[in-house]
Amino acid sequence: MLYTYLKKIKDADEKKRTIEHLIQLRRQLDDEIPGKTAEGTLLLATWNIRQFTDNRRPESYMYIAEILSRFDLVAIQEVKEQMKGLEEVMKILGKNWAFIATDVTEGKEGNGERIAFLYDTNKVSFKNIAGEIVLPSDNLIQGVQFARSPFCVAFQSGWFKFFLTTVHIIYGSTKEALAKREEEIKAIATFLSNRAQNEEASYIILGDFNIPKAGDKFMNALESGGFRIPSHIKKHPTNFGKEIKHYDQIAFNLHSEYDIDILDENSRVRSGAFDFTKSVYRDEDYEDYIPFMTKDVSVPNPDKPGKNMKVKVERTGEEAMTYFHDTYRIDQMSDHKPLWVELKVDFSDQYIEKLRQEVSK
Repeated sequence: MLYTYLKKIKDADEKKRTIEHLIQLRRQLDDEIPGKTAEGTLLLATWNIRQFTDNRRPESYMYIAEILSRFDLVAIQEVKEQMKGLEEVMKILGKNWAFIATDVTEGKEGNGERIAFLYDTNKVSFKNIAGEIVLPSDNLIQGVQFARSPFCVAFQSGWFKFFLTTVHIIYGSTKEALAKREEEIKAIATFLSNRAQNEEASYIILGDFNIPKAGDKFMNALESGGFRIPSHIKKHPTNFGKEIKHYDQIAFNLHSEYDIDILDENSRVRSGAFDFTKSVYRDEDYEDYIPFMTKDVSVPNPDKPGKNMKVKVERTGEEAMTYFHDTYRIDQMSDHKPLWVELKVDFSDQYIEKLRQEVSK
């Protein structure tokens, strides 16, 4: 992390606020996220960062980068065509971080979005294979491809070689949209499971599946397709709001001669959904942001009698608090929590034990 970025914040109040909240955020991250290791573990995460482009204040880029820096490899959904926001975050993360992104998905359902992987090159290496998933003609979804193409990339961390695929599954409340959502989930799970079996390779799929709740037909579509979601991951809803939603998931189809801790429910594996609103953009902070939460109001135009003009005015009181909670902080950060899991990727003991058994024969 390049904390010198703080010097670029020109507004004195914003700089002071950012420093104070950054301290709070770092403490929360220390308490809730395992520390990164040199070789032993992989901290894998997925985060839908709402409409991620150049639409945030400098302090928000600092907070987003601080959260991302605590992981080794992160899938990000909703990166927009204009990538200035992502580029700002990459500057803050530092030279040891890299990213791989898709082209923009065109069309109404595509929403002009990209999908990206960010990774710490000190811990994760790109294995020179990357591509968007294209279904064969006999396996299309209602006759078409995915609304937003899944992105599959080969990585290695420690001893662990794997293919990581991230998705942003179609959303909607109509009967047709719900049916297509279920079909998209089943299609990607089945397609990648067949690959995993044929290649005897490990596949992980993660991202925004728009799954409302654990155990529903959408989650069943993912698991019946050949992937497994460990029970401890299912415990973590990732949305903000009164209704608990399990939109984001991390699922596994692993083929390895070594045991990977994530599949052992009795092991020390850890996972979680990080609620950044405990430290930044807290409810009690709304008054700090009133100057930025303006709205257009129509008033008489003094220069044109009988005509109105629009002017910007600040929201105040309960209106400001509600707008801050439901809209402003979501636009500045996200309406999703980052979902993460820790994996063991050092198989030295297992490898040595295998050699011992071989020489003992």
